[in-house]
Amino acid sequence: MQLYMETTIRLSSQTKEELIQFRQYKNESFDELVRKLIFLAKLAEKEPKLSQKTVLEIKEAREKVKKGKFYTEVEAKKILGL
Repeated sequence: MQLYMETTIRLSSQTKEELIQFRQYKNESFDELVRKLIFLAKLAEKEPKLSQKTVLEIKEAREKVKKGKFYTEVEAKKILGL
């Protein structure tokens, strides 16, 4: 179980707008966005040679999610017969 503490951080309006644009779904919280960015920063340190192909595939996958073109966990399990 993850405990949350309430805190305030100052962001420029441009930074806030860029974070909002980075959302994969409308109700994604700023906490989720920051955690995602931390994960990506750590990954970049460990794997600095992420190929351009991989970067493109990630971008395409994010666009599909934004457009609602994905399977839910329940749907995927049904398709896979699990």
